Amino acid sequence: ADALIQRILREGINSPADILLSADAGRLVRSKKIGILQAVKSAKLEAAIPARYRDPAGYWFGLGIRARAIFYAVDRVKPAALSTYEALTGSQWKDRVLIRSSSNIYNQSLLASLIDHHGKKAATSWAKGIVGNMARRPQGGDTDQIRGVAAGAGDVAIANHYYFARLLASKKQRDKDVVAKVKVFWPNQNARGVHVNISGGGVPKSSKNKAAAVKLMEYLADEEAQKIYAEKGHEFPVRKGVAVSGVVA
Repeated sequence: ADALIQRILREGINSPADILLSADAGRLVRSKKIGILQAVKSAKLEAAIPARYRDPAGYWFGLGIRARAIFYAVDRVKPAALSTYEALTGSQWKDRVLIRSSSNIYNQSLLASLIDHHGKKAATSWAKGIVGNMARRPQGGDTDQIRGVAAGAGDVAIANHYYFARLLASKKQRDKDVVAKVKVFWPNQNARGVHVNISGGGVPKSSKNKAAAVKLMEYLADEEAQKIYAEKGHEFPVRKGVAVSGVVA
């Protein structure tokens, strides 16, 4: 998505893009700030998508919700030992934490939430604590962190929930072996709850087919497409009344 954003920026008014679809509110907000999106007014989108999952001025709209959870090795970690994101900086987790690079937008947004809740000083301390407790240098994506827990490279990992859901839904023996060794833990349940983010989209300023682009966005927020987001991508639907996938449930 970062490459797509830069491409639209370089192409300017000559860009053929009618819609930008991206994961993470951080990227969508960045796209608005650098001026590549235009405001959209749609009663259907506003009715389907709760206000907290869309830009108030209509520059971007969330289409799926993802939770950034903690995953643990069932043979080495008791669930009672887990509690919050903040607690993963404790000495008991020394050389046990797996997480992807700080350049990843999912981790940047998680850190942004910690800045919002605790302030920059405490969030900086948390980041340093996580680095100090890493089982290895960051490598790979979220699925690699979960596989790393199963393989014994670390005991706990931070990853988005749908990566684990894909492994749960897989018929491959390799994936079944992973989910037999790993479980999910929802952190911060006694306070603010698990950190969530969105996937979503917006209409670039360069769009030559704005009306059609808005119609497609409206379809993606409609019940039919929201069921696809749930069943195929294992995201939580943004539209109320649409069930999560059987695996997520």
